[in-house]
Formats: sequence, C-alpha cells, structure tokens
Amino acid sequence: MSRTSDARQSATRRQMLARTGALGAGIAFAGSLGELFAGSAAAQGRSGYGDLVPDPAGLLDLPKGFRYKVLSREGDPLRSGEGKVPSNHDGMTALEGRGGRVHLVRNHENRVTAKIGVPTVEGLTYDPMGKGGCTALTLDRDNNVLSERVGIAGTAVNCAGGPTPWGTWLTCEETEDKAGTNGYTKDHGFIFEVDPADPHRSGAVPLTAMGRYQHEAIAIDPRRGIVYETEDAFQAPFGLFYRFLPNRPEGGLGSLRAGGRLQAMRVPGVPDLSAVQETGASFGGIEWVDVPDPLAAQTPIRNQDFGPKGITHAQKLEGCYWGGSCVYFVSSYARSREGSAGDHFGQIWRYDPAARRLTLVIVFGPGTDLQLPGEEPDNICLAPSGGLMVCEDGAGAQHVFGVTRKGEVYAMARGRQNIGTPDEPEWGEFAGVTFSPDGDTMYVNCYTPGTTFAVTGPWHR
Repeated sequence: MSRTSDARQSATRRQMLARTGALGAGIAFAGSLGELFAGSAAAQGRSGYGDLVPDPAGLLDLPKGFRYKVLSREGDPLRSGEGKVPSNHDGMTALEGRGGRVHLVRNHENRVTAKIGVPTVEGLTYDPMGKGGCTALTLDRDNNVLSERVGIAGTAVNCAGGPTPWGTWLTCEETEDKAGTNGYTKDHGFIFEVDPADPHRSGAVPLTAMGRYQHEAIAIDPRRGIVYETEDAFQAPFGLFYRFLPNRPEGGLGSLRAGGRLQAMRVPGVPDLSAVQETGASFGGIEWVDVPDPLAAQTPIRNQDFGPKGITHAQKLEGCYWGGSCVYFVSSYARSREGSAGDHFGQIWRYDPAARRLTLVIVFGPGTDLQLPGEEPDNICLAPSGGLMVCEDGAGAQHVFGVTRKGEVYAMARGRQNIGTPDEPEWGEFAGVTFSPDGDTMYVNCYTPGTTFAVTGPWHR
C-alpha cells in the first residue's frame, strides 16, 4: 500500500500547482453514487459532519462531537505476551463476537525490512522468515481491549483482504516472492484464513487454489459463495480481476481449502480498463477465463497466455466489496507514463454477476490542495448511515473522507502524526477503515506509526 516514490511525485505535482495558483477544492467525482449503497441504510444527502477540530494531542482531527480512543500502537506489548505490536497497520475488519464483543482483525504489511515483525507463534507461523501477518483484538461494548494476540505469522506484505460470511478474515499477501528470495523459506503470494475468535482453529495454511500473485482485497457473494479478488500490480502488464469458484460454496471455516477454479475477467474489446473514461460506460457479455497456472510456477498469472483474445488488465486494483447483488472494486489510479492505456485518479467499477455486465460507476478527479481530501482512493467501506468512507493514498495531508449519495466529499478524519520533519512534514496514510457490527464505531488504522483508532460520535446525525 505504501508507495513513497509515488507520494513524492504527487507532492511535487501539487506543489507546482500551488505555485502557479492552480489549486482546486479537493477531490471531484463524476457519476452517480446512489447505487453504491445497496444494502446500507438510506442516506439523506448529508454533506458531512462539519469542520475538523484540531486535536490537542496531535493524533487525529475529527468533527465536533466525535472522539477517538487509541486501541493499539506499534511497539507496545501485545496483551498476550507474545511480543510487541507489529509495524505497518493495514487492512482490517470488525466481526461480531459473543455477548456484544467485537473481534478486530488487523493486517501488518511487513516486508523483510519491517521495523517490528509479527511475532512467530507455534501453530500460527507459515514461514519463520516472513515478518507479515495479522493481529486480533477483542473489544467489549465500550471498545476496551480485552485481548490482543497474533492471528497469523510468517506471511509477507499482508495488505488487505476481506471478511467472510461465516465470521473469519481472509488476509492477502501482496507479493510474488518465492522461496529463496529475500531469505524466505517458502513461496509467498497467497491468501490465508484467520479465525479471530481462536486463531489456532485456522492455523497458517495457504489457500493455494485461490492463486499466487500480488493480492489486494476480496469480496464474497454471500448467496453463491464466489470469491472476487483484486490484484495490485505495480508495473505493466498490470493486474487482473479474478473470481474463485470454490468446490464447497456453502462456506464455513476451512471450506476454501477444498479448492476450486480460479478465473480472470475478460471484457470483450477492452484490454485495459483505464482506457474507459466515461462514467456509466457499460459492457455486457463479460467472460471468465480459467487461469492456466494459478500457482504461477514459472510465469506470473497476469503474464500467462489466456488465448488469442487476451485478458483485461487494470493498474492499481485495490479495494473490493459486495453490495446488494453486485461486487464493486476500485482502481486507485492509472498513469499512461507507467504503461496504462489512459490516465485517471481513481475509478469504482460494478460487476453484476446475474447480468454478466461491468459498469464504470465513479471516476475520481484530481485533488490538488495538500490540505484537502485528495486523489487515489484505496481502502473503502460502506458507512452504516449511508455513504462511503474512503482512505486516500496520495501525498500531503492524509484523510479518511466520506462521500454522500450526491457525490459530495467531506473530510471525516485527518492524521496529525508527523513522520517527517517540521520543515518537510509527512503523514502516515490511513488504512483498514471499517465499522462495528452495530454501526456505532468506525475503526481505522494509521499505517505508520502503526496506530489503531476507534472513533465514536453522532454517526446518524
């Protein structure tokens, strides 16, 4: 998720715009957002919760009436005694527990150079040389931390993932490093299942049939059991959008180990989604093509031979979620100078399985003010009162921003932890935004310094 060079390039572009007086009013949208909120409560077209109030503690700015609690910070002791809270807090979900408790499962996008790796724990470690993984927190009704422990260890670059209908978390490795690379003893690039209530029930078993590539996020069709997967590839040829047809579509802990078929999406006549610029553009007859070698033994999947018709690529495929009867996925940006067919600052696509139709729902415009919500949408979730919450992944000030049905954008939170210098400040990006099952708390991570917040307040105002 963290792209330091991209951030510097974006900052330079914005600074140039500032000097020439070409600053805009933050992010802009084209398209209709109403359909994005299928399955969520009705929104009233709200334009936000008011201006952000500077935090005296210098951690998190929120609108008046909202407050935060720091649940966990990197370097603090895990309550389990297994070691320290790892670095690089990334994708996250909140799952319902017994007696009103909440299980918060948090990814750690750690490479071999990570400051604090996920502690290795017997029975929960895939590759002892991997520093990535997940930690699991259990909270009471008041967001007090009852327990905090390792959920899985020995994995690598755990970026995002997604919850399952049966109450577990699928954590995704955003790497293709094989055994012998960077000191790893096993191949990486897999999805793993984590049971936050009892991690030893899920263990550390790679779901190999779901493919080995630079995974980002997943979303599951709750009726059919189909798993949709995004690939965040950084260089051309870019990533693919996948679906996994499980042999046990009824689901349940461990069911995905039974295997299935991995397929990639082909949009007839569209080899690169970035070439599509008009919102509302829609393509029928979507095809799903079997992946020749899901384990990518010799060739990365996106480079494999999908026949004379080829396959459809897209740059920076990231967030993914299920809403109503469709799956939505995010392309964070596309840059022609890096090999894309077109340029954009973020897209949201909708795929309707029943109609086999793909539609471009939203196009993000450039945000040119360093202090306003900017471009490059990343983690995304539905807010319980209607609308979206989106973590931006650009340069300058870092926000969680909300989006109403009318396309109005407002800042919901702004990070205040300066990881740069007083003269050249930098702020860690946000990640893993999610809501409690009752909708009363927004949980979100600051990537670095790794910090997990619980935000409460008048969400239904």
